[in-house]
Amino acid sequence: MTRVIAAAILVSLFGISSAMAQQSCASLAVSKDGKPLAGAARSSSIKKCCEDRAVSKDGKPLSGAAKASSIKACEAAS
Repeated sequence: MTRVIAAAILVSLFGISSAMAQQSCASLAVSKDGKPLAGAARSSSIKKCCEDRAVSKDGKPLSGAAKASSIKACEAAS
């Protein structure tokens, strides 16, 4: 019984930490060395990240006006 409870606690903690691990595109704009990007490289990285995140609730890629709106909102948040 104790093992079941311990396993349940570990699974719930893992779920919480993975939810907190999602970061904004601006924080993901770093070089291979781990240094923050600047200028055109940063803009390009953020744009690509936002395009990759433009998906529906079903996980399918958005297109048209929905995609443009999603990308615009993502870039504004970054």
